Amino acid sequence: MSLIGALLGYALTAFILLMIARMILDWTRLVTTGPWWVSRARAITQRWTEPVIAPVRRVLPPLRAGGVGIDLAFTAVFILALILRSVAFSL
Repeated sequence: MSLIGALLGYALTAFILLMIARMILDWTRLVTTGPWWVSRARAITQRWTEPVIAPVRRVLPPLRAGGVGIDLAFTAVFILALILRSVAFSL
C-alpha cells in the first residue's frame, strides 16, 4: 500500500464518518431540537459535507414519496466514497 493511497483512504474514511454523523444528526432533528451542541454539530457536518453533496443534488434531486423526501444525492455520494475508499486502500 502506497503512502498516497493510505492518506487518501484515511481522508475518505474521515469523510464517511462525517457523513454518518450528518445522517444521525439530521434524523435527530426530526424528533427534537436537542441541546445547543447538537445544532452546532449539525451545522459543522453540513458545512463540511454540503460542498460535495450539492453538485450531485442538482443532478439527482430528492425523491418524494408521499410526505417523505429521500435524498438520493447523499446516498450516491456515500456509496461513491465507500468505493473510492476501497480503491485508495488497494493502491
